[in-house]
Formats: sequence, C-alpha cells, structure tokens
Amino acid sequence: MTASTTTGRTPVSLRDPAQLLAALPCVLGFRPENSVVLIGHRPPGTRMGLVLRADLPPKSMRRRQADALAPRLAASPHTGVTILVIGGRRRPGAPPPHSGFVNRLGEALADQGLRVLHALWTPEITAGKPWQCYQDQHCGGILPDPRSTVAAAETARSGEVVFDSRDELEEMLVPSDPEAIGRRAERLAILLEPPWPDADRIASAGAEIRTALERMSRGLGLPGTDDEIIRLACALEVKEIRDACLALADPPGTAQARQADVLWLTLVRELPAPERAEPAALLAYSAFMHGGGAFAGMALENALDADPDHLLARLLAEAIEGGITPDRLRCLADVPTLDDLVPPGFSPGGTG
Repeated sequence: MTASTTTGRTPVSLRDPAQLLAALPCVLGFRPENSVVLIGHRPPGTRMGLVLRADLPPKSMRRRQADALAPRLAASPHTGVTILVIGGRRRPGAPPPHSGFVNRLGEALADQGLRVLHALWTPEITAGKPWQCYQDQHCGGILPDPRSTVAAAETARSGEVVFDSRDELEEMLVPSDPEAIGRRAERLAILLEPPWPDADRIASAGAEIRTALERMSRGLGLPGTDDEIIRLACALEVKEIRDACLALADPPGTAQARQADVLWLTLVRELPAPERAEPAALLAYSAFMHGGGAFAGMALENALDADPDHLLARLLAEAIEGGITPDRLRCLADVPTLDDLVPPGFSPGGTG
C-alpha cells in the first residue's frame, strides 16, 4: 500500500535527522508503522518535495517495490532523496534492519539520476526510541517527543488532527449507518430527474450546497435526513456545481475549506455507490491541496470503489501517482464559485 503527499505548510527540517523522523506523523497525518518513507529534496535541496510512504516489503518483493517507487520521485524536480525506515529490531553490533532494501532503493534511485542524501532507521516514532543512520554507524541518537516538534506546533495551531495509525484514519470513511444508506440507494435508483425545475437546475443545486455550508458555519449541525442527503447528492451530480465545490479547497486551512471537508466527509459516510464518488473525489482534492496525501489516496480509493469510471477521481489518482504537486493542481479550483452561480437570496427550487 503506497501513498504520496507533500508537506503543504508543515514546517519540517531536512537537516536534523531526529526532528525529521519525529515530524513524520504530522507530515503524513498518522503515525507510520512498518513503513518506508521517501522524501524528495526540492532545489536548492533544503525544501521538502514529494513524500512517498509504502509498507515495508518482504524480501521477495524488495526489487519490485524499489523499482516502483524510484520513478515517482524522478517525475518531479528533486536534488536528492532521504530514505526513512520505520520498523524492525536491530541486533547488537549489526546494521539497522532492512539495509538490503535500502541498498536496493539507492540503486533504483541512482538509475533515475537521484542521489540518496540520507538513509535513517527507527523502530517506531515514539519519544526515547533510538534512531540510526544506514551510511554511518556513528550517526544516531534518541528521538524527541513528536509532540515537541515545530511541525506538531503548526499542526495543532491549524486545528489538524494526527492519527495514531493508518487504520484509524481509514475508519473516518466507513459508512455510518448501512441501513440508512440502503434506503437512500433505493430512492436514488428510482429518481429519474433532479428535484428542481430544469431552468433553475444549476442555481438550485448550488443553493443546496451553500445552504448546508451556511448551516455549519452557524453551528446548526450537518444534514442528516434522507431528503437532505439525497438533495445534496443530486446537487453534486451537476457538473458546474461539483466543479465550483473544488474552489472551496483553495486556499487550504480556511474556515470555508474546513467546513467543506466536513460536509464531503459526511456525504461519503452517508451516501451509497455510485453517488458517494462525488464527495469522495472532492474530499481527496482538498486533502491533497493541504498536504494530506495519505488521506487523499484513501478518499480516491473510496471514490473509485463507488464508481470505477469516475473521471475526476481517475484524473486525480493519475496525477498524484505521477508525482504532481498541489501547486500544479491548483488550476482545478480556478472555476466559477458557488456565489457566481447562485444569485443572492436564491433558495432551492425557486427564487426567494
């Protein structure tokens, strides 16, 4: 299982090995275990570029894993790569575990014209655990408390959450009530037309989304009835409105972006397939734009599971797999906004 991300606005030092390892939960959004993390260095070499996380492979899969990861780092401009290995037990006097895999990664990266600048190991990202360099047996130390890093302070300031495991992060996307989702699937299956007059279709759909966001901003709670959920699902099937919702993700970290994320996550958990693909794709785009590549990957898997032919989800998955940075996907948010598409005072189904 592989995920890519970027650091977004999370400040991380590439010069201090202990701080870099301790900051990984903030970079990824969860505490990695039994993982290899590859960090690309952007020119001039002190800035963090693409970050790839993958499960540590068995010996039989080392070559295949290395040969799959290296080209993805080469797809973006990087001056070199840092390899971080989390997991395994080091025997006294022996090199850090998984050294054979690290060597194979170095060879694969060299074939792509990329140099390994650092290669580090720790058994787990926990205060007081040892860390060690692969290239220098005298290079090592003890990890600080991950909560004490600059990255942790910035993450706390922005209100983002770091999960204890990838499984805990994945649980956010689990359906909340299978029985309710089944009811909505039956109703959506026989719904032949959108629930608004065709002449007002775009404005009405946009008003549904805008009303839900306004309710959240006033602390009135999320949509919960079958009618509300179904109308929001229909709204996101209007292409102009789905595209306008992409603009809510930029700039990341704003109250508007956070409210939209909660709405998309709610709809992912409340909608059946194939309708849930729309909010899942929006959630993935927003997560990727603020550096949450791991969660973006999970949301895209969810979207494509709901609708394997979903165009936006497929395009986002291909872009992220190819090492595209958030800056290059910002153009997707350069579209007419909900305010552009919904006249002031307009209410769903007609003018107010």
